[in-house]
Amino acid sequence: MPRAVREQQMLDAAVRTFGQRGYRAASMDEIAELAGVSKPLVYLYLNSKEELFSACIRREAAALVAAVRGAEGGAEAPADRQLWDGLRAFFTHTAERPDGWAVLHSQARTQGEPFAAEVAAMREEIVSFVTTLIAEAARAAHGDPSLPEREVAGLAQALVGAAESLAGWANVEGSVSAKEAAATLMNFAWAGLGGLMEGRRWVPSPL
Repeated sequence: MPRAVREQQMLDAAVRTFGQRGYRAASMDEIAELAGVSKPLVYLYLNSKEELFSACIRREAAALVAAVRGAEGGAEAPADRQLWDGLRAFFTHTAERPDGWAVLHSQARTQGEPFAAEVAAMREEIVSFVTTLIAEAARAAHGDPSLPEREVAGLAQALVGAAESLAGWANVEGSVSAKEAAATLMNFAWAGLGGLMEGRRWVPSPL
């Protein structure tokens, strides 16, 4: 079997083990058995438990960012439709890969450096993407093309944080679909809490 394929099998096993048991409790013996290889082979390919965990973080972070940025709609779509597509892609991805999301959201952040730094870099990339979309919408609403992104940077941080919490809740709840989770956040972000109290909902802009 080619090395790249074998390595992906090891990473699959490691993500599942780290995601379900946690970094501290997970053992290399357990990961090797799940991957169907010997423990020395895992060490040969990935050197140590720390490097294996880092490789898992990098792979899962890259996959999540690619899913969000590769969502349908494209740069020509209105900002709210781009955000909607990005949120649906985010919640779909985290639901389909709950162990990977657990590695990123629960495990990596609590294990200190350098693991937390890997996740922080991923998060900043997503925040930057969301900041741009909110800024575009604000410029259009205010008719001010010079409105700086820093004016909405805090909103982007809050929205990403809400998406992270909602993904964790949706995965535990089990009955909440990716579309429902995305709609919840779009209604909150675009219609606002006051609007929701008055019964208003987000309506997508026409393409």
